[in-house]
Amino acid sequence: MEHVIENKKISVIGIGGVGGYLAAMLGRVCPNLTLAARGGRRNSILDKGLVLHSEYKGEIIIKPKRVVPVGELDEQDYIFVCVKNYSLEEVCRDMKGAVGEDAVIIPVMNGADPGDRMRSLLGKGTVVDSLIYIVAFANEDYSITQQGDYANLRIGIKNADADQKKKLEEVSALLTRADIDHAVAEDIELEIWRKYILNCAYNVASAYYDHTIGQLRSDPEKAAEYEALVMEAYQVALKKGVNIKKEHTDAIIHRFYFELADNATSSLQRDIRAGKPAEIDTFSGYIVREGRRLGIDMPVSERMYEGLRKKAAES
Repeated sequence: MEHVIENKKISVIGIGGVGGYLAAMLGRVCPNLTLAARGGRRNSILDKGLVLHSEYKGEIIIKPKRVVPVGELDEQDYIFVCVKNYSLEEVCRDMKGAVGEDAVIIPVMNGADPGDRMRSLLGKGTVVDSLIYIVAFANEDYSITQQGDYANLRIGIKNADADQKKKLEEVSALLTRADIDHAVAEDIELEIWRKYILNCAYNVASAYYDHTIGQLRSDPEKAAEYEALVMEAYQVALKKGVNIKKEHTDAIIHRFYFELADNATSSLQRDIRAGKPAEIDTFSGYIVREGRRLGIDMPVSERMYEGLRKKAAES
């Protein structure tokens, strides 16, 4: 793997919580690391490096080889894309000069379909699907904070051929070298939908009511709505042919009642509250549209989607 580290060009696009964590971990071992950033974030990284405050991995400061806007990336070997879902089309347009036929692109993003969308938009390279379980965010000074004792990535390609399996092995070796906890999923579509269904309830209900998880589960009516959001998304996944089981949704609902912190809030909730662009379409719009297309009754999801759109328009 040292050969890959020494001779391959590796970049991270989107230096927020997730991208900042991955970039800091990669930066300790990758001499040819480029970060795509602009404005104050770019200036801060050029001036003092990328700073990660991690409860799991400690204090890390890295100095990447280059920090450039996405459009100035030269051809790369491995590209981690960690932007908000609503920026995907723009980023794919801007990064086309960085993507050759042999490039490996790893979108570490929210939603059920960023990998498929990237394949369609880029038309070349190998896209490795992924998801990450992490609590991380960017601070006002552009440093990154990671909370908790876990940060775990899943990677995979549905129905991978021999060449794609080789690319997966290369990405896994790179992550191992960078001490990034991960696993190659046997069924990456299932893993993505398990997290996505959780977020269809967690992000949507918390943002719709602007409540913490503790407030939601202490109110029987709102807790029942949370369960309904899970089950509506589950029905969509089943109709789409995802290999999901009732035990998976049982685990999501158990986590809501017994595992999530009382004071937990969601990224969607925080973004709407702050008047920032928000991933309403990712967590709510997509599942509602797919439900309608497939003829599934989704009353709670539809009501909250319309409510979130109105709330965002007013903020």
